[in-house]
Amino acid sequence: FSTELTDEQKEFQATARKFALEEIIPVAAQYDRTGEYPVPLIKRAWELGLMNSHVPESCGDRPCWVFLTDLMYLVSKIEFLQQILRIMGRFESRVAFKGGLGLDTFKACLITEELAYGCTEVQTAIEANSLGQMSVIIAGNEQQQKKYLGRITEEPLMCAYCVTEPGTGSDVAGIRTRAEQKGDEYVINGQKMWITNGGKANWYFLLARTDPDHRAPASKAFTGFLVEADSPGIQIGRK
Repeated sequence: FSTELTDEQKEFQATARKFALEEIIPVAAQYDRTGEYPVPLIKRAWELGLMNSHVPESCGDRPCWVFLTDLMYLVSKIEFLQQILRIMGRFESRVAFKGGLGLDTFKACLITEELAYGCTEVQTAIEANSLGQMSVIIAGNEQQQKKYLGRITEEPLMCAYCVTEPGTGSDVAGIRTRAEQKGDEYVINGQKMWITNGGKANWYFLLARTDPDHRAPASKAFTGFLVEADSPGIQIGRK
């Protein structure tokens, strides 16, 4: 057992630290003053593979970066892969494959820690995607994962986790947003607030009550929905 970081963990950490030092910190105060949403930083974090780190490798068609140290069990000579990259004119320690990164929690924490060093607000905007994704990763079927997780590996899109309401925060059992099934569809009525990335999201994970009987146990009273941000009836409130 060793508490030392592996070479791969160190490389993720170093990439995130370099991004924080060179790109987040120089503009962090400006974003604090203006309240602007950090779109350029989010796009850059996505390009560097510092977003959506939990998305499984089976999702999406966008090339994702994999460090060559991960490939050492596939080839006996890592120099062979490096030579290929030199020929391509892009000598790096990593290569591209399609799908999500599928990182474990510890590696994701290393990235998050470094981004937060640069600016906790920027880090929150970037990392909130993981909150919206997690329900799909844990409970979504293959079709849902490819549709909703896949698209955020293909371009720098945001998602949001919609649970908190004006009168309900940690007390999830008190949610008042309701979803009523009508034919093959559900009609959702309610209000959510304090939703990180809510005004910028491409899709939402939304929790609503589907059993109107308040005596129903919480484990059976609620249903999670994946909602497109451009669905009719959605209104984005004032920031």
